[in-house]
Amino acid sequence: MTKKKYRRYSPEFKRHALRRASEDGVTDREVCKDLGVSERQLRRWRDQFRLVGDEAFPGVNISRDEELNDLRKRLAKAEQERDFLRDAAVFFAKESK
Repeated sequence: MTKKKYRRYSPEFKRHALRRASEDGVTDREVCKDLGVSERQLRRWRDQFRLVGDEAFPGVNISRDEELNDLRKRLAKAEQERDFLRDAAVFFAKESK
């Protein structure tokens, strides 16, 4: 059994799809066929937008620089933890001999 890969859509793409679907004379089916998304997915996006409004799709307000800095900090912390665990493993391996 293979693991299904889910496609991630940007917040801009989701908003674009919702704008197109709300145009007069355009059906959800047409929009979904053009964009390659399921009607169920479009309904989920619409429901989420109705519930939360402009904050429906996270990531819109975070700039790439802020996100990159956050990821760098998280990577540095993970590397420190890895190095600590590596040193601890070496220490305990020597102790057990």
